[in-house]
Amino acid sequence: MKAVRFFGNKEVRVVNDLEKPSPKGDEVLLKIGGAGVCHSDLHVIDEGLVSGVTFTLGHENAGWVEEVGEDVKGYKKGDAVLVYGPWGCGHCKPCQNSNENYCDHHSELAFGGGLGLNGGMADYMLVPSSRLLVPIHDLDPVIAAPLTDAALTPYSAIKRSLHKLMPDEYVVVIGVGGLGHVALQILSEICGSTIIACDITVERLEFAKQLGAKYTVNSTDKDAAEQIKKITGIKKAKVVLDFVGASSTIALGSKIIGLDGDLTIVGLGGGKYDYKVGELPVGVSITNPYWGSRTELMEVIGLALQKKIHIEIEKYSLDQALEVYDKLRQGKIKGRAVLVP
Repeated sequence: MKAVRFFGNKEVRVVNDLEKPSPKGDEVLLKIGGAGVCHSDLHVIDEGLVSGVTFTLGHENAGWVEEVGEDVKGYKKGDAVLVYGPWGCGHCKPCQNSNENYCDHHSELAFGGGLGLNGGMADYMLVPSSRLLVPIHDLDPVIAAPLTDAALTPYSAIKRSLHKLMPDEYVVVIGVGGLGHVALQILSEICGSTIIACDITVERLEFAKQLGAKYTVNSTDKDAAEQIKKITGIKKAKVVLDFVGASSTIALGSKIIGLDGDLTIVGLGGGKYDYKVGELPVGVSITNPYWGSRTELMEVIGLALQKKIHIEIEKYSLDQALEVYDKLRQGKIKGRAVLVP
């Protein structure tokens, strides 16, 4: 079968000689409908986030059940499903609470399919346990695949601050890319706060307005923080969601967060923040959430089924994977690219 494989040392190749897997026990074989392309892939390929192993890329995966192991219950051939991305041990307390993204054994395991283990940029994907599948009912797997990360990650980040996102508050979204453009839609649907979006291009800022942002600010402006504070007034923002994670965006977030606010850094831009007592308003929490839970993925699917969120996608074939990664490096992908076998 065909697959997009990572061989280490920045080497990615499309191969055609892999054997189609056969599931056993609780394993499930999926016929892949779509596999999302994410910036995290570039952290794997270009920066060595995962090293020492060869595997198939793709951690945003959806498709149809092709074959099940003898112990699988509740799934049959043809069922449309998403693959939950972060694979934990399945047995510790966080895993039992559906939070495999915070598995106690996280440091001992691969991150999941496409992040150290074989992912879904292939004709077929072997999923190690049926617990990692979530039904998508009548959603198109090609469109639904990025929900597993591009929607789940911002949804989980927003949900942890939902009790603070009241109608008289302000929330700032920094970065209107693959995750940020979905965050704007989620915020518009589940909270009443006024939304301010920041990005570096006119096109993305216009896009942000279409997705629910009341105000937009170019984050490269020298007075970006002052522009935002002019909107929020003395109270500043109650929640800042940074989907870039560069030093410059973290610095911007620290200037506009208000008392008892949440500065949430989701992006993996490699930024740093030097904490100094008295520089941040009292009560501020700085967090770096990772992905989301399986039950939150079910909630995300609910939003998609109600057509309250959608992900802008560009479709490509598996053979175009290297071209897509180059476009991603150059910032030429709007929304999310999806590889379709």
